[in-house]
Amino acid sequence: MTLEDGRINDGLTDAERFELLVSNVSDYAIYMLNPNGFINSWNAGAQRFKGYVASEVIGQHFSLFYTEEDRAAGKPARALATALAEGKYEAEGWRVRKDGTRFWASVVVDPIRAADGRLVGFAKITRDITERKAAQDALRESEDRFRLLVQGVTDYAIYMISPSGEITNWNAGAERIKGYTRDEVVGTNFARFYTEEDRARGLPARALALAAKEGRFEKEGWRVRKDGTTFWAHVIIDAIYDDAGKHVGFAKVTRDITERKQAADALERANAALFQSQKMEAIGNLTGGVAHDFNNLLQVIGGNLQLLAQDVADMAAPAQRVRNALAGVARGAKLTAQLLAFGRRQPLEPRVVNLGRLVRGLDDMLRRALGDGIEVETLASGGLWNTFVDPFQVEHAILNLAINARDAMDGHGRLTIEVGNASLDDIYAANNAEVAAGQYVMLAVTDTGAGIPPELIGRILEPFFTTKSEGKGSGLGLSMVYGFVKQSAGHLKIYSEVSHGTTVRIYLPRVKREEDSIAELNASPVVGGRETILVAEDDEDVRDTAVALLRDLGYRVLTAKDAAAALAIIESGVHLDLLFTDIVMPGSLRTPELARIARERMPRIAVLFTSGYTENAVVHAGRLDEGVQLLSKPYSREALARKIRLVLHNQRQRDTLHGALFERLPSQAAGSADPRPLRVLLVEGDDLLRASTLETLRSLGLDIAEAADGASALQMLERRAFDVLFTDVKLPDISGIDLALGASRICPGLGIVVASDADVPLGAEQRAALPNVVTLRKPYDVEDLCRKLGMRL
Repeated sequence: MTLEDGRINDGLTDAERFELLVSNVSDYAIYMLNPNGFINSWNAGAQRFKGYVASEVIGQHFSLFYTEEDRAAGKPARALATALAEGKYEAEGWRVRKDGTRFWASVVVDPIRAADGRLVGFAKITRDITERKAAQDALRESEDRFRLLVQGVTDYAIYMISPSGEITNWNAGAERIKGYTRDEVVGTNFARFYTEEDRARGLPARALALAAKEGRFEKEGWRVRKDGTTFWAHVIIDAIYDDAGKHVGFAKVTRDITERKQAADALERANAALFQSQKMEAIGNLTGGVAHDFNNLLQVIGGNLQLLAQDVADMAAPAQRVRNALAGVARGAKLTAQLLAFGRRQPLEPRVVNLGRLVRGLDDMLRRALGDGIEVETLASGGLWNTFVDPFQVEHAILNLAINARDAMDGHGRLTIEVGNASLDDIYAANNAEVAAGQYVMLAVTDTGAGIPPELIGRILEPFFTTKSEGKGSGLGLSMVYGFVKQSAGHLKIYSEVSHGTTVRIYLPRVKREEDSIAELNASPVVGGRETILVAEDDEDVRDTAVALLRDLGYRVLTAKDAAAALAIIESGVHLDLLFTDIVMPGSLRTPELARIARERMPRIAVLFTSGYTENAVVHAGRLDEGVQLLSKPYSREALARKIRLVLHNQRQRDTLHGALFERLPSQAAGSADPRPLRVLLVEGDDLLRASTLETLRSLGLDIAEAADGASALQMLERRAFDVLFTDVKLPDISGIDLALGASRICPGLGIVVASDADVPLGAEQRAALPNVVTLRKPYDVEDLCRKLGMRL
């Protein structure tokens, strides 16, 4: 081989070189067909991936390599016809090797013509692209699976956005969550899903800009559905780039997490309520301890000042100084009362109250307290429900709110007090912590004052926080009202707008009972007595002051420094009319246990508790235990005198009724020393009347059980022993007379009281069968009952 004129001289012609080139190519099957499609040449590549040697295929028709299906469809003939007609045939398809296996082939067929244009055959080039097809099929399958996956997802809105924000595709989740079909949104800007406020602030554009800059944008916020409703969405926007790094758009994934947000908000409210509750508990414990010691101190100061006032009554200057000092004691007592109210530690004495009547009765007091510059209007709805609440604390709450309103109006404006029925539903309860859905009596106090800024509304109920200038308020007024309302199982809500006034709404639970009468204790005269009183008090100064006040009122007084010492005096047999004891005293014997033992030893002894802070000894759920009499420290001489006369009077009333009823029982001798309370079965079909009578009888210290009909009463009489049957003559199932006859057969000697709207007609046989019966005419009260039994009050 030589090099001539820059060319290699290998001794071969060009035709020979081309033939060698084709023969040795192994990655392509290159062979010739005659005009009818028969093979007349074969190269190494054809042999490699079709499996035939040249001697096996030359002279064979090229359709040998097609599948049976393709041959039956005439594809080999069409390939040659297309090559002749169009100058080239190119396609892909399955071909068959000698061993019967298939491969995916890329086929090109070119017609070959002589110099004169005559067709001399076809050049056929085939390449095995099975691996490429497999990769393409796998990619296509993956894309199809991904497309099906995206389209099948219904919990997420998944769609593409162009670089300028237009929606380019839309999945089923997007349609479900946002309400639009694909045809309605593709081609529109994704900003349509944002609220008007977010669009005005340019949030959609900023989201795309941040995603393009940082590669990703993630946020939560309100989005708008097709029907105009909103939902809380978690949004992710990812920037999408092609293989060349060109930005081609964004992938946006949106999920509706409204329920999760509501749950999180509810949890946050619950945590806030828990924190508030824990804070209230801590403050309550602190104020309770402070109040106990401080009230004891005030009691000593106030009691001695009251005694001193009598000594200097004829001396103008000293008397005035004493009055000033007593005013300071009163202010200190008010401060501790407010602290206990805020901490929900004040002992409440609830009654069934009609707030309309109570509010109307405050008109004169409010006008005097607020001054001429405040116009007061009170409104009460018709058909007003009753509520179970401490009426005196309601008055204090209204007065506190009214004084706050006066200050907010700078002494001039309009104050409206409104009372009406209200129902709080489940939605309201869910959005307001510590309130239960149900029926309430609503008390609203509205002023036309300066209003409260929104940022202060959340703090306005905190103790010692005030919007007034320094020296103008303690900051305990509203917090005291709030504490009282919560202690009464109520709800308080404040609505305010700066320069347009404030409304404080109090919701107190409705009760379906008749209104209780409220005794005017302060109208009773201040008198003393000659009874013997045992004073049990651990604080020596307080004890000495109480003894001095009682002796000044004429009482005979014995003293004990703790419950154990008091019990020793009780068990000594000395006559006592009243146990006057502090609730919180050191020692293993608790005061309520002392009172119980005292009543066992002396059934006719009266008990009056006193304390600056009751803890949980006689107060539960914020209310005094039933039948408990309490005089809170610090108390005045007048309050002490009235309370003692009331407690002694009630005890004598119970003693008289107890003795009169026992005189009619053959099993008991008159004046029995049996310390147990009388066991009475009350039978009344009317729920309201039964509840009212039950409370009246319990106030007399009786052991009461109740039944709504005769059948229930007879069953109770068979299971349990009673001393007296107290029944209405008209019952739902049988008459009270028939019940009395049946009860007498079950319990011979049972005392029976029959109440009726008219005279009870008893025949001779019935009277003989009921020797212990007493009839009572409705309406009746305790005095009527006692007179009918031959008692004197």
